[in-house]
Amino acid sequence: MTTRRAKLLEATCRVIALRGVRGLRVEDVAAEAGVSKTLIYYHFRDRAGLVTSALEYVNDRAEGYVAGADDDETPVRELLLDLLSAEFQDDTAVRENSAVWGEARAAATFDEGLRPTLASLTERWIVDIAELIADGQDEGSVPASVDSRAAAVRLTSLVEGLSGRWLAGLLTTAEARAHVAAALERELAEGPQG
Repeated sequence: MTTRRAKLLEATCRVIALRGVRGLRVEDVAAEAGVSKTLIYYHFRDRAGLVTSALEYVNDRAEGYVAGADDDETPVRELLLDLLSAEFQDDTAVRENSAVWGEARAAATFDEGLRPTLASLTERWIVDIAELIADGQDEGSVPASVDSRAAAVRLTSLVEGLSGRWLAGLLTTAEARAHVAAALERELAEGPQG
């Protein structure tokens, strides 16, 4: 990604985090980035393209939260905990990503045009978590009785819900992480899942 494009997406994320997707105006992004609206339209065609690109950008940025996530030596349970807990960090970019996602999910209630991008990126996250759970089943650290897809849906949904409370200051980072750890242990426990 070009540096200019990345800077435009960073500015877009800041504006979304402050004003929401529904309040996003190209003029505000241009002012935040210190560029002309024409440059934004050149890179993203229209407001919808800008929002879609911003969602893909925060998704890509979130994939870098956990160093060593591709390390084959890290036990699956530890890797799952690290990946899910990484959504809660006292870091400006992490908080901004979380705010952008929350705003996008809320805006999709009213804007059907956002739903395909949200669905695609959410599905990618669910599949990644489900595949890790299946890897744990293959290595024997996760019981075969665990429905990896259902557990991934519940865990990612929990993270999304906790995120809103965390951003609102209703949960500390440590509390959010503790809830994720407890939920992960329950999801990966032996016994019937449902």
